[in-house]
Amino acid sequence: MIRVERATLYLVELPLVAPFVTSFGEERVRRALLVALTSGGRTGWGECVAGSGPWFSAETTETARHMILDFVLPLLHGREIEQPREFPSIVAPIRGHPMAKAAVEAALWDLHAQAEGKPLAALLGGTRDRVPAGVSVGIQPDVETLVSRVAGYVAEGYKRVKLKVKPGWDLGPLAAVRERFPDLPLSVDANAAYALADRAHLREFDRFRLLMVEQPLTYDDLVGHARLAQALETPLCLDESISSPHRAWEALELSACRILNVKQGRLGGLSAALEVHALAREREVPLWCGGMLETGIGRALNVAVASLPGFTLPHDISATDRYYREDIATPLFRLEEGHIRVPQRPGLGVEVDTARLQRFTVRAWAWHP
Repeated sequence: MIRVERATLYLVELPLVAPFVTSFGEERVRRALLVALTSGGRTGWGECVAGSGPWFSAETTETARHMILDFVLPLLHGREIEQPREFPSIVAPIRGHPMAKAAVEAALWDLHAQAEGKPLAALLGGTRDRVPAGVSVGIQPDVETLVSRVAGYVAEGYKRVKLKVKPGWDLGPLAAVRERFPDLPLSVDANAAYALADRAHLREFDRFRLLMVEQPLTYDDLVGHARLAQALETPLCLDESISSPHRAWEALELSACRILNVKQGRLGGLSAALEVHALAREREVPLWCGGMLETGIGRALNVAVASLPGFTLPHDISATDRYYREDIATPLFRLEEGHIRVPQRPGLGVEVDTARLQRFTVRAWAWHP
């Protein structure tokens, strides 16, 4: 039984190993909102995947802080929660804000798994002890730099490479990478940078034998994606468009995609991710787990999700050193023959390094019932 006794929110800033550039812009520092819930002498951790600005989604670290402190946590006041699947119904009166909700639910799952003495992956129904790792490569200064970076990741053993693309940075870079690596499992992610009017241009992607084209059109255009899917041979995958299990069902009903990217934070939490997993297995739709430059806390969550049997494609779950020289959670995630090991300790399976947490924290907020 979980009864939240207190909560602390930490706003941390971790420098990235290298700038990460997408069609949204450039990131040099990962600003993340962490949630720590205390119950029965244990502390459960969650990470909010919202960014500093409303580019990937309408949520930001600041809106999430406001929602968690002023609305989500008060709904937990005085409640005894038997298991985390109760959480979505508790916060159902709050419309939207899935990333804020997901961060709190993750901490509840961590507490529950610790109390049960089980790894989070096992509690969710995971069946793997390691998951295949892919890597996402941002937009580079030039094609030569891109090919060099891809070569480095291939040498490290990553099972799939995803290239960020946008108008003006797509066919040339793709041609160069495919020429250098003719058999490399390769995909692209547009982060909604194109329009349906670009369909003739997007058809050119078919010649590169891609695993998928991820989120080419704007986040709210399922009909446009359905029309584009008919025009391309390459499967479409949706990311930003899938903001809930119901939205996933709508996308599949419209044939707007053939592959789904699952991010538990974007969907509203682990319970929602389990719903999408069940739907995808029923429809025989391939799944993979996406990433949002998470710290070790969020990376542990992603690895647990990716261990579920319906996740059949390599994930955007890279080794820690792909993004950070230092992390706030240990042990660090390392690449082993192209895979990331699933933590086997109770709960998330990682420990927060309090010294590093203090060093990277720029602000903190405490909540007491």
